[in-house]
Amino acid sequence: MNWIENINWEKFLLDTGITLMKLIAILIVFFIVRSIGKKIIRSSFLKVQDKRRMSVGRTQTLQALAISAFSYVLIFVTLVIILGLFDINVTGFIAGAGIVGLAIGFGAQGLVSDIVTGFFILLEKQLDVGDYVSTAGYDGIVEEVGLRTTQIRSFDGTLHYIPNREISALSNHSRGNMRALVDIGIPCNDNIDQAIALLQKVCEKVKQENDKIVEGPDVLGVQMIGESDVTLRIIAKTKNMEQWGVERQLRKAIKEAFDKNTSEPDQIYVEKKPDES
Repeated sequence: MNWIENINWEKFLLDTGITLMKLIAILIVFFIVRSIGKKIIRSSFLKVQDKRRMSVGRTQTLQALAISAFSYVLIFVTLVIILGLFDINVTGFIAGAGIVGLAIGFGAQGLVSDIVTGFFILLEKQLDVGDYVSTAGYDGIVEEVGLRTTQIRSFDGTLHYIPNREISALSNHSRGNMRALVDIGIPCNDNIDQAIALLQKVCEKVKQENDKIVEGPDVLGVQMIGESDVTLRIIAKTKNMEQWGVERQLRKAIKEAFDKNTSEPDQIYVEKKPDES
């Protein structure tokens, strides 16, 4: 207990108080610098986007990546400063960290693979924020692309965090125009030519009302013949991510046209063939 009695408590408390004040100051500076840095990064990418040098999705992707990299570097610098504040040999710490890193390197292969794969995904522009993609068994909209993980939100609202190394194959549905496809079944004894003519009129009406349609819609003809019905296919090209809305509009317009041309809601009124009673 002699060492406790030999402590200069006044100096100890003074030094401890000064150290805590420095620590608080460092943390305050950290949060201020991080906030200002994020604002600068966002404004810089916004200027690039305004000059139309990059698409909105590409801008958001690289912006999130830049903010992530900036945060990691800032955290590392802050940690080094805090260690120096407590008189910890930073050089020795870094060297020790290198030895430990080498020791666990084999266990960190997944992390390295994530970062390398993420780098090439960004370099090759395989996807951007806002793209509709299918990868690693998931379908959805890309919300964030990071160095380690990619975040994809499914249409049911679930957010999936996918390690980049698992993105071995990727289908990007947002590159170019999308396809709207509607299959309509009619009874086998109805006149197919009249049904196609009616559906084509509906397609032309929808085309005039919807500026999100790039090409079509057109009735391709008979897609399939069943035991009691014939399936007619309608196809159109739409702007990105608008295909589902166009399909719903087509189905609604077709249903309304059916109601005007039939005595029963689920059949088209058409002339019977001459040999039919």
